[in-house]
Formats: sequence, structure tokens, C-alpha cells
Amino acid sequence: MQGRLTGKVAIVTGGGAGIGEAVAKRFAKEGAAVVVAGFAEDPVREVSEEITASGGQAVPFTGDLSLQPVAEACVQLAVEQFGKLDILINNAGVFPATATLDKYPVEAFEYMVKNNIYSVFHMTRAALPYLQKSRGNIVSAGSEAGWMGIAQNTPYGGTKAFIHAFMKGVSTEQAKEGVRANCVCPGPVDTAWTHKETGPMSAKMEKEVVAAPPLGRRGTPEEVANVYLFLASDEASYVTGALYFVDGGVTNSKGPHGEEVPSELKKEPEGQLVLEHSKDGHTSIREENAGRMV
Repeated sequence: MQGRLTGKVAIVTGGGAGIGEAVAKRFAKEGAAVVVAGFAEDPVREVSEEITASGGQAVPFTGDLSLQPVAEACVQLAVEQFGKLDILINNAGVFPATATLDKYPVEAFEYMVKNNIYSVFHMTRAALPYLQKSRGNIVSAGSEAGWMGIAQNTPYGGTKAFIHAFMKGVSTEQAKEGVRANCVCPGPVDTAWTHKETGPMSAKMEKEVVAAPPLGRRGTPEEVANVYLFLASDEASYVTGALYFVDGGVTNSKGPHGEEVPSELKKEPEGQLVLEHSKDGHTSIREENAGRMV
């Protein structure tokens, strides 16, 4: 039985950890050849090797995708290795700080603009000529924060709102080329970003994050990857310019409704994927990956 992505070639940015790892492994499980892309400091090569060891097709690409030549080299690797490009997943992103805006570090804002916005722009621009040939598609990582704004995450939400609008614009102008473009917009997901021990959230923020979704828990990386799979597949052939929220209902909620959920329903579902790097997310400023805005 063929997988839902058999014969497809995909690039997954930020593929070494968290949601990106789940997307890369889910796509490979469904038959796609995957370029696992990300910073050299992230477990990109490990994820690629884990996919290959389980019988899938994957190659790693490491570099700073916010730089035009690096983004172009990533796309070229996919084309040279597998002969084409069908799917671009713009998942790469950073979440280095939380603070009210008057105290928000300027360097953290610049870091997010570089790594959340420039990478999406350059990867999309570099991939489009090949996606036009394959009648392919793009799925980018939006966020609940980009839709409704979140206190102490204001600049982060701004970077995600750009991606929402960017994908909508791409979807309209590229429709005549047969290219679709959509966003997956996660709410709180069980990665390094939403735990006080591994990310910038305080204990109070972490508690609020878990209580806010009406479903009463974090989502899992695999649950988010399942929605990426649908949008990237031919099953979503009439879907473009859409924002798909995978947020446990938090964008519809006006209070800590998750506290009303019984404990047995708060348990995360067991997935099918073996994820080794869910808590390896990019949650601090790395000097080697920083850059001042001109």
C-alpha cells in the first residue's frame, strides 16, 4: 500500500527537533524523500539517520537558512539528490525570550526577525521555481500568537502574523502556477518551548499555557505533524491560503477552561512515531546564529 506522500520530495526546515522532527518522520513514513534542514547545532543529522535506519529516505542539510545563499543551497540539495521538489515545510523558528514589551530585549526581537521571518522569505523564494514545475505546495508554521496576540510574547506573535499574511499572499499570486500555500498554527505543544525548565516561560506562564486550551493539555508534536501531512498531501488539493489551528481550542477560549477537563482526558495520546528530540528546541539566543538588522 502506497503512502500518502509516495514519490514526493520535501524539505522540512527546523527538522532536527520538536514539531520539525515529527513532520520529517511522519512524511518519511508516508513515503516522501525528506531533506532535514536546520542549524548545525541542532540534531539534524541524527533525525536524518533515524529516518534512514527505519527504512525511509532522508538527507541532512545544515546551515543558516535566513541567508539567501544558504537557503538556495538547501533547495539545490533537494533537487540534486532527489530530482525535484514537491513540498516546502517552513517550520524553522526561535522563541528566545518572554517579557512585556517595555522590557523585551532588542537583541531577542532582532534574533526572531532573522530566524522566523528571513528564513521563511528566502526558503520560499528559492523553492518557488521548482514548486512551479512540480505543482507543489508550501506549508509554513504560524501560531495562535500570530492570530490573537499573547502578553509577554508580543514580538513573537508579530513574526508569526507576518507568516500568516505572507502565506496568504503567496497562495493568491502562485495559484496560477499550480502552487498551494497554507499555514499550520499550533497552540501550546509539548516541546522545549512550553516547559519552564527548557524554555523562556516562567512557572506561571507554563501553568496558564496548559490551563488555557479547552482540551486541557498540550498538543503533541505528532498531532501537529498530522495536520502538516494533510495540507502537504494531494488530499488538500482545494485548500490554499488557509490557517489551520492545531491548538486544543485555545483561540476560541476566554478563560482557563482546561482546568475543567477530567484528568483522564488530559493525557496525551500515544503516537506512532519514535521522537527523540522533542525537547531540543531553539529557546535561547545563540551568538553563532545571531545577526544585527540593517
